[in-house]
Amino acid sequence: MTVLEDRVVMAELSEELTLDMMFEWLEPVPEGFKVEIVQGAVYMSPQRQSHWEIILNIVMQLLARYPKSRTASDVRVDFPGHLNGFASDVMAFKEGAVKDEKGRWRCEDVEFVAEVISKETAANDYGPKLETYALARVPVYVIADPYTGECHVHLRPKDGQYRAILTFDFGDEIDLTDTPVGIVLVTNEFPREAKGAGSPRKSPTPEQ
Repeated sequence: MTVLEDRVVMAELSEELTLDMMFEWLEPVPEGFKVEIVQGAVYMSPQRQSHWEIILNIVMQLLARYPKSRTASDVRVDFPGHLNGFASDVMAFKEGAVKDEKGRWRCEDVEFVAEVISKETAANDYGPKLETYALARVPVYVIADPYTGECHVHLRPKDGQYRAILTFDFGDEIDLTDTPVGIVLVTNEFPREAKGAGSPRKSPTPEQ
């Protein structure tokens, strides 16, 4: 049994496992890797250059609407559900948002989320994270998939689901001016991954 496994067993015997305990055991995180906890499972994935370029491009566009102090990348935010500590690729927070007593952003203040697909964790972005963002009523959730060259935009969260889902090709302009985000997201400089790499994904629901 490894040290981590031993600690998990001890924690389960003595008290309920918490996100704080799990993140503490995972320190230090290897350089160049992103770590998240999704429904109690730990995911660690490397960041690729194309991944980073899309993240940076989105953040730079958000700065037309949000101050730097209300944007984040790979910063832990705890979401509803069982042990959901996400480090989303891009987040923007509503005006007046304040951090909690532990110095963390609150999920109820998240106004925009973007996830850039990695092969290793794509199923999370299209599955449990999508459901969790809807449950938390995040107004805009964008999935940018460099393997398919598409962006899937999720809007109008209600009762744990997004009521509207729109799909755009890389190169299209995504009009978010009627949402709290209030910008047109330009995607013509989003790089694509090599064809044939493929990513496990769920087909988006048609626009409603």
